[in-house]
Amino acid sequence: MSLVIKKAKISDSEFIYKLLYKFAEDKLLLPRSYNQIYENIRDFFVCFEDKKPVGCAALHIFWKDLAEIRSLAVEKEHQGKGIGKMLVKECLNEAVDLGINRVFALTNQVDFFKKSGFREIEKEALPHCLNCVKFPKCDEVCMLWQRI
Repeated sequence: MSLVIKKAKISDSEFIYKLLYKFAEDKLLLPRSYNQIYENIRDFFVCFEDKKPVGCAALHIFWKDLAEIRSLAVEKEHQGKGIGKMLVKECLNEAVDLGINRVFALTNQVDFFKKSGFREIEKEALPHCLNCVKFPKCDEVCMLWQRI
């Protein structure tokens, strides 16, 4: 098994869309339109196993000191191999490279993010939630990673 994470290319858009759509159908992620994916393709990383895409994640910048990990998904048959953790680490590395010291995630996978160094915070600490389709009835937990 050979796992490689790369910055997404336009040619990865269809894979990203279909993967996120599957998770959105199960209410595990917010849906993303093709247009949203194209507009934000530079945010995405794609994990390949033996040259086949199996997962993705995006680091979306909000402000000079704040970014979000979003659209983290791994094909169900490839879960449990550490791919999600690798994608989160890649996003955090990029945040550090960009000089961003705080990264949050809105999730129902609290234990997963805790293992990656995130801690739970109140959603009200992040005013961007006002733009979310789930506002004000969000069922997700806000997790924050902060560079020391």
